[in-house]
Amino acid sequence: MIEVTPGLAIPEDELGFEQNRGGGPGGQKVNKTSSKLTLIFDIPNSPSLSEWQCKRLMDKLGHRLTKEGILRLDVQSERSLLANRRLAIERFVNLLRDALRREKPRKKTRPSLGSTKRRLSNKKKRGDLKRDRGRKNWGD
Repeated sequence: MIEVTPGLAIPEDELGFEQNRGGGPGGQKVNKTSSKLTLIFDIPNSPSLSEWQCKRLMDKLGHRLTKEGILRLDVQSERSLLANRRLAIERFVNLLRDALRREKPRKKTRPSLGSTKRRLSNKKKRGDLKRDRGRKNWGD
C-alpha cells in the first residue's frame, strides 16, 4: 500500500509499470539495459479514489493525463531500474498529495486608509512636478 494522505492509500497493484531503454547517465550501459521506467495510473477506474478525489485529480492534473484520464510518469534519472521505481513512486505520491490539497479560500481585503492616502499624495506630488515642468519661461 502506498499512503498518499492519511485518508488515502493506493494498493501497488493499481499501478502499472513499463520499462524501456532510456537516455540519461549510464554510458554504454544505457544502450543495453532497460532502466527507464514509466508509471501508469488509471484515475477514472481506480477503486481507491472517491468520486470527489477522482474529479479533483482530473481537474488539477488534466494537462498531464491522456484523453482516457491515465497518468503517465516517466523516470530515467537514475542508472538502476529499482532506483527509478522508487523515484517514480515518490513523484507520484507528491503529485497526488499536491493535487488533493484543499486551498484556503481567498478573503477579500481592502487597502488600508493610510495606504490609500499615501498613494494619492504621491500621485499629487508627481502630477505637480510634471505640471511645473511646462510652466517655466526660461527665456524671459
